[in-house]
Amino acid sequence: MNSTKLIESFQELKEMKNINRPTMMKVLEEVFRTIIRRKFGTDENCDVIVNTEKGDLEIWRTREIVANGDVEDPHLQIEVKEANKLKEELDLDDDDIEVGEEIYEQIFINDFGRRAVLAARQTLKSKIVEIEKDELFKNYKDRVGEIINGEVYQIWKREILVIDDEGNELSLPKSEMIKRDFFKKGDPIRAIIKEVELRNNSPIIRLSRTNNNFLAKLLELEVPEIFDGLITIKAIARHPGERAKVAVESYDDRIDPVGACVGMKGSRIHGIVRELKNENIDIIPFTENTSLFIQRCLTPAKINSMRINEDSRKASVYLDPDEVSKAIGKGGLNIKLASKLTNYQIDVYRDTEDIEEFDDIELQEFADEIDQWVIDALINIGCDTARSVLRLKPEEVVRRADLEEETVLEVFKVLTEEFESNDS
Repeated sequence: MNSTKLIESFQELKEMKNINRPTMMKVLEEVFRTIIRRKFGTDENCDVIVNTEKGDLEIWRTREIVANGDVEDPHLQIEVKEANKLKEELDLDDDDIEVGEEIYEQIFINDFGRRAVLAARQTLKSKIVEIEKDELFKNYKDRVGEIINGEVYQIWKREILVIDDEGNELSLPKSEMIKRDFFKKGDPIRAIIKEVELRNNSPIIRLSRTNNNFLAKLLELEVPEIFDGLITIKAIARHPGERAKVAVESYDDRIDPVGACVGMKGSRIHGIVRELKNENIDIIPFTENTSLFIQRCLTPAKINSMRINEDSRKASVYLDPDEVSKAIGKGGLNIKLASKLTNYQIDVYRDTEDIEEFDDIELQEFADEIDQWVIDALINIGCDTARSVLRLKPEEVVRRADLEEETVLEVFKVLTEEFESNDS
């Protein structure tokens, strides 16, 4: 294998691995200096010249000319008579060679032997693979939190293998996918770079479509005001693929943050909703007024009154009976997301003006007769008083509070007996 073909093969490898030229030249020089040291014992008197564009490689060795018979190290010194022969072979100028001067000679790759050259090529491949892994890790480590476009390459049981524009392999675990996500091989895919780590010296790049930052970056792409910093995203709470609440604030009084995010006739938000598999997104104007912010987060429910405990980070919200289900939402999703977004534990209570409410009793007063976990389950469905429980049918309480029928019937018995004893 001659030098030109060898370097050409290295050039192809460089282009495939996308390694920059200075790094490539440094690696090549290091590999060939290793070969020189193995053959001559030292590389101090050798120059390695690499041209990765033309595929050229030249190695020049410098030796000191000494008197005949005075050579102590043949790798560093050469006799006068040998120097004269070498001068004729190299067709140098006709000036006489004198002791103490230096002579330069070119060393060809074939001089090292086929095995040494093949070993050099294998060593170079290994080094380039190492550099490629290191560069890939550094590149993606700096890009954590960015959205990336890729193509589905392979679908496995627990993850999807994604290929980026440069052919790098990325991993999208099933746990980081939206429930309704369905991809086939070759499908385009968008996700956020969640984390990058090294495992056995190989970079592992994990993507996510459920991370809150994925929604934030999609909004940044679709809403120029967010990208420009005129509108900021204060908080996000998501149940991926089902519902999300986003609190936004405008630094310009002339800009409506909600209208800017939604767009004309929903033009901006609809693209994001489709990307997230019809995830229902509520855009909420942020405010430092805690009670007002909680009220906005519980939309579409209309709140009558509210009690806030700043120390325990709890909020007790009172609504009309027909508004309770709206505040709680399907599967309790609305109140859960509102609690996450506001960072307050929100409890919902019925608030009626019925005359019978004057002699109503708080459920907590039955703590001696009813287990606390049962009381908590009833409060979670909006039944915080005895009459609010008795107003429902036992089977409805069983279904909504997810309690055993025997437990519910016992609760009804305790509450009914309390009112009967009061009446008597």
